[in-house]
Amino acid sequence: MSHLEVYGQSLALLTDFYQLTMVYGYWRSGIQDKEAVFHLSFRSHPFNSGFSVCCGLLTAIEFIGRFRFDEDDLAYLSGFKGNDGKPIFEEAFLEYLRGVSLRCDVDAIPEGTVVFPNEPLVRVKGPLAHCQLLETALLNCINFETLIATKAARMFLAAKGDPILEFGLRRAQGPDGGLSASRAAFIGGCSGTSNVLAGKLFGIPVKGTHAHSWVMAFESELEAFERYSEAMPNNCIFLVDTYDTLEGVRRAAEIGVKLRKQGYELAGIRLDSGDLAHLSKEARRILDAAGLEKAVIVASNDLDETIIESLKQQGAAINVWGVGTRLATAYDQPALGGVYKLSAIRDSADGWRYTLKLSEQTAKVSNPGILQVRRFYSAKGTPVADAIYDIGGQLAERGPAPLDIVDPADATRRRSFSEQTRSEDLLIPIFRGGQKVYDTPDCAQGRARTLAQLSSLDDRVKRRLNPEMYPVGLESGLFDLKNRLIAEARGVSGT
Repeated sequence: MSHLEVYGQSLALLTDFYQLTMVYGYWRSGIQDKEAVFHLSFRSHPFNSGFSVCCGLLTAIEFIGRFRFDEDDLAYLSGFKGNDGKPIFEEAFLEYLRGVSLRCDVDAIPEGTVVFPNEPLVRVKGPLAHCQLLETALLNCINFETLIATKAARMFLAAKGDPILEFGLRRAQGPDGGLSASRAAFIGGCSGTSNVLAGKLFGIPVKGTHAHSWVMAFESELEAFERYSEAMPNNCIFLVDTYDTLEGVRRAAEIGVKLRKQGYELAGIRLDSGDLAHLSKEARRILDAAGLEKAVIVASNDLDETIIESLKQQGAAINVWGVGTRLATAYDQPALGGVYKLSAIRDSADGWRYTLKLSEQTAKVSNPGILQVRRFYSAKGTPVADAIYDIGGQLAERGPAPLDIVDPADATRRRSFSEQTRSEDLLIPIFRGGQKVYDTPDCAQGRARTLAQLSSLDDRVKRRLNPEMYPVGLESGLFDLKNRLIAEARGVSGT
């Protein structure tokens, strides 16, 4: 289930205005049904990471599957006026939109897959106008959730197997941002969320304690803990830092002993301020002395992967990590630079015309063709390199296997793979002719994929500081074709 269902209406207008003006222009020019190919990719890893985790595909699938222009959408668009005071969109175009039923083929990399810059995460092939109508929403779905899943994965690695709980709803970017963040954080490696609606929609385990207001509502901290234990003896994790943290731990331990006599166990305590390394060690000593060795210590307070790693290095006695603001908002880099570029268009029945976008910045020059990503593995199952290659026919004579790849930033850096090298193509069919052909995994399966992918990835690529750059290259024929198209576009002769 997707949170898009919460809206209960068409979301076709979840788009930038220029998408509609371009589609109108295509329609007026009579090229709206030309077959085209677009690719969605991103240009650099967020957070100075060595990897990213692809996410947001389920949301994108739901958007595509529910796409339609409702009558009130069309009535709204009919009111748009140009600078001459006349309608921008003529009635015949609105009638065209009324009849739009997406006929696109969509291929994508499954959620939870480790991915790298410039690789197509999604490929959309179909009528030019239909592909264009999907741009903004696809970027919105994939960009944010990939960003959050990547942040969560980095925290998961820093915690070295300890559970991480996502507590970010109250500071997320609105209700939809909160739901998207909770879902992506779980796929990225978190074990649960405080977001109850996300739990209902996505099947994510819901976890939580209580706030300082609970303690402050009673005459004393001890009374607050007692009343909480009476209300929920099977769900007691006490927040102990309202007044004096270590005194709070002692009071929690006192209630824990009483709970045991009643046949229950104190689940744990939560630290939300102060020197977490020191306080957790002291708290562990107090709990153990009371015979409460099984009680966990949960830590929160603006945690991120850097702080978690530091606390682990200090030997903090923390069992569970509650992360909120810095995860749900991607605090240190709140946007992924995803792009959606036209790479091929069929001008006639004779074949495809490959296209690319030029730029003074090499990193912004797009890749032409109808693209696939092939991942190569070592004998131990570790990913060793990815190849971006064309499947559209212009390079068909080279055979299907991209065995020679070139670093697009340095043509002298090349790698070759034998036909016996284990490999897999990452983009898989999601829609064909507008009909879903993909059996969508649930969030738990997406999370399991992430953890498996992280486990197989080289430690040098996963490290937090100065990660090694994972090799991603263009198949040699595609590399040559791209350079030829660049030269032609720039009017360079003799190439």
